Amino acid sequence: MVIVRHSGFTLLELLVVLALLAMTYALIPPMFSLGGSTAELKAGARQVAAGLRKARSQAIASRSESTLTLNVESRSFVLSGDDTPRILPRQAEIGVYTAQGEVLDANNAAIRFYPDGSSTGGRVTLAMGERKYLIDVDWLTGQTEILDTP
Repeated sequence: MVIVRHSGFTLLELLVVLALLAMTYALIPPMFSLGGSTAELKAGARQVAAGLRKARSQAIASRSESTLTLNVESRSFVLSGDDTPRILPRQAEIGVYTAQGEVLDANNAAIRFYPDGSSTGGRVTLAMGERKYLIDVDWLTGQTEILDTP
């Protein structure tokens, strides 16, 4: 009598392989998106810093006060004299530390620049996961600096 062996895979083996593939596909996309999110967060920090520098330059050039107002709920900011909101990354957590008189309401706060280049000072934080950028504004000079915290 001849024994015939059927080569192939059992149903259980196929299910195990499919489960492993499903787990792999679920884990790989988040790994690739981390780099993009970090770059997007850094671009947002640079955008805020550029807005702060522009507000300072406007105050000096126009010899009048200029503000940058941040809305933490809509994740955006506007410069005085320009109603166009600049949108920040929607995944970013935003914090604003400024003078008490510049806190407009629960969601809006401003950093004010004076004609001599000084400001109310403050800090804007943009965070996403473990990554955080601090945008500091010196009250005396109005200079803006981006600090990268690991």
